[in-house]
Amino acid sequence: MNRVYVCSCFGVTEAQVKRHVDDGACTPRQIASACKAGTDCGSCVRRIQAMLGRGACSRGDLADRVAPAVAERDTSAVAGFEGAAAA
Repeated sequence: MNRVYVCSCFGVTEAQVKRHVDDGACTPRQIASACKAGTDCGSCVRRIQAMLGRGACSRGDLADRVAPAVAERDTSAVAGFEGAAAA
């Protein structure tokens, strides 16, 4: 079996990247989340981009796949700070 490595830092092969693409990953960041490829030295990121191709996902597909990064804020620290500033 001939393995072609995309990421030598984490031993990620082309077949693994293709499997993640088949599972729905369409950005280098999503590939990195799935298998860590591209998160160490970064030399494989361009190859991953080339494997993904231009327009691997339409903007609509991408919006559906990526959950919005909205987190609830812990306002207790802010309230404590405002109280300290008023004192």
